[in-house]
Amino acid sequence: MKRKRVGVIGGGQLAWMMAKAAQKLGIDLVVQTPHPDDPAVKIAAETILAAVDDAAATVRLANRCDVITFENEFINLEALKPLAERGVCFRPSLEALSPLLDKYHQRCYLKEIRLPVPRFIALKRDDNAFSCDLKLNFPIVLKSRRHGYDGQGTFIISDRDELEAIYKRFPDASWLLEEFIPFERELAVIAARSVAGEVVIYPVVETYQKDRVCHWVIVPAALAPEIELEIERIARHLLEKLQVVGVFGIELFLTQDGKVLVNEIAPRTHNSGHYTLDACETSQFEMQLRAVTELSLGSSALKCSGAVMVNLLGYEHSHSNYQEKRDRIAAIPHAYLHWYDKTESRPGRKLGHVTVLLESETATSSSQSVKEQLLEIARKIETLWYGA
Repeated sequence: MKRKRVGVIGGGQLAWMMAKAAQKLGIDLVVQTPHPDDPAVKIAAETILAAVDDAAATVRLANRCDVITFENEFINLEALKPLAERGVCFRPSLEALSPLLDKYHQRCYLKEIRLPVPRFIALKRDDNAFSCDLKLNFPIVLKSRRHGYDGQGTFIISDRDELEAIYKRFPDASWLLEEFIPFERELAVIAARSVAGEVVIYPVVETYQKDRVCHWVIVPAALAPEIELEIERIARHLLEKLQVVGVFGIELFLTQDGKVLVNEIAPRTHNSGHYTLDACETSQFEMQLRAVTELSLGSSALKCSGAVMVNLLGYEHSHSNYQEKRDRIAAIPHAYLHWYDKTESRPGRKLGHVTVLLESETATSSSQSVKEQLLEIARKIETLWYGA
């Protein structure tokens, strides 16, 4: 039987983890990336060295694959549309991605399909000045409409002078303004949909951000049942409206008065779902491959009482592999460390992550709640990584 071949636009750690899942499933992964030292290049079946928005390179990718999926949102939809019209199979489809890549368009679409979102407006340009209907009260959130990730392109603005200053610093950017939500918690959920319309939803997680970068994730999020049901309803409604094939990450706010708001949609595997590699029956990366190759979707069930995933972020400019620190972290009981083998560290760069599983006997024997135990583990890991 001929092996399935899946193309991935992007070669970073998400494609690297997908390539590992592909090996398990007997699938050949071919990546398109401009960087020969990207993590996925080391284990992919084949690599096409080209920019992720190079449509001519994507033609070559399509000639080597049965289906193409995506690792990031740096996608030139207009350049890819002629390929789709010629029969190249993209999953998720370009139609499903179209309303999501621009954050203002994404907000408008979510509002159109009646999903709850923060209040928002577009920042309009007019003769090198800016004008907008500033009915939002400060502080407000300013977001780049394209290509913002890991806190980049997102600012918490305290007054109009600060807004004008940032606007002048980035004269070519397009912006979304939204109300600042004094949330009680930040949440996220990974959901997948198959070609046949089967939907699988993972447990809801609680995420912890510092400087708008995710530092750790705990699961389960310990929510009231009605909140969990509302989040599952949101995820299912979104995937079915878009007729998605593949995995989506959905970031949410839980407000202080118990309302759920959608923050952002990532139309791909997502950092908040890395815990699934070790804590769930089927990882988000295997689930993505199962969805796009028309295999049956696996189980999203947890294999443990709880888990914490901690991102190992760069905190200096260095070429160190931090082996001694990694060894200490890996020695924590029930720890699973994933190192992305990037050649350079810089502040804020994701170099790896570690997931620690909470076994049933540990959870029940402690006087602490599951959440308290997981938070204690997260703090220990961050102390080992960043220092006291």
